[in-house]
Amino acid sequence: MTLIIIIGVVVMLAFIVIVIYNTLVKLRNNRENAFADIDVQLKQRYDLVPQLVSTVKGYAAHEKELLESITKARSAAVSATSIDEKIKADQMLSSALAGLKVQVEAYPDLKANQNFLQLQGELSDIENKLAAVRRYFNSATRELNNAVQTFPNNLIAGMFGFHKEAMYEIEATQRASMEKAPEIKF
Repeated sequence: MTLIIIIGVVVMLAFIVIVIYNTLVKLRNNRENAFADIDVQLKQRYDLVPQLVSTVKGYAAHEKELLESITKARSAAVSATSIDEKIKADQMLSSALAGLKVQVEAYPDLKANQNFLQLQGELSDIENKLAAVRRYFNSATRELNNAVQTFPNNLIAGMFGFHKEAMYEIEATQRASMEKAPEIKF
């Protein structure tokens, strides 16, 4: 009788470990899938940026430094391999594109150019989609982190190498500029 109870407890513990492990694997895969969605949007953005830069170059030839920083940021983003590298490179490109938006204000003819308006609209659409998939990625990351850090999952997670993952967050420099109220000029 005691042997049956011991075997039953061992089988139950093994079942619990299997269920927790499988749940952690599903959550990790969900996070990776969420980042794949970000990758798709980033690829569209990277493909659009050279077109936008060449359109702006025609109007803003003397803004070479800004355009070079956008090109450099895009190259870094395209060559990034890990999720963390891609997040950092994307943040660098976002900062560079924000600088472009500021410079565009100085060129009224450029703002009225049909090609530029179309590219700007496409870029805006991609940025909105990126925001949505980043939120989904952070949600998937939060779910995984909660599972990895709660008891008894944390015991199993530690044994199998699961750990807390980084969220997709904006840099401190970007956060400071975002906390300022926008200027509205007429």
